[in-house]
Amino acid sequence: MSTDPMTHVMELASSARSKCRGCGQRIDKGVLRFGERLPNPFAEGDMTHWFHPRCAAYKRPEALAEIIDDSDQPDDELASQKAAIESSMEFRRLSRIDGVERAPSGRARCRSCRETIAKDEWRIPLVFYEEGMFNPSGSIHIKCSKDYFDTTDIVDRLTHFGTALEVADIEDIKQQLADLPT
Repeated sequence: MSTDPMTHVMELASSARSKCRGCGQRIDKGVLRFGERLPNPFAEGDMTHWFHPRCAAYKRPEALAEIIDDSDQPDDELASQKAAIESSMEFRRLSRIDGVERAPSGRARCRSCRETIAKDEWRIPLVFYEEGMFNPSGSIHIKCSKDYFDTTDIVDRLTHFGTALEVADIEDIKQQLADLPT
């Protein structure tokens, strides 16, 4: 890797103090992590935002793509990350997925169809990446995922960022996506 201070990094975490910017979970000591280096808006120099490699492939594919070929990850892990990066770059809105959840009320509107998302209906929360932060930006119905993302191949992303999903929940989500017109 380059000694340029703005070069992104892929390394083993030296401690368990860093948190993934993508999923919000701790990155354990000794676990591979991706560091996106950005200019520091508050002082001179740069800052590093840490991600699990899978989270970076889903939410920051362009940055991870810059260094993935120089990484010394195992080949099977590298292939998995590359496939996620290619999918994220082909379908640009996929990087907005921030899990899946049941709507807590019936007040939110879908960003795709503009209809109300009924209480307890599955919805996909969305985030936008702006100035080094992921900002919440509404939700969409599961039934609107084909129109919004141009693909229904999103189960891995939904389950990766979706917390406390049970097997029955995942099967229900898969069925709803499978029932969408092609």
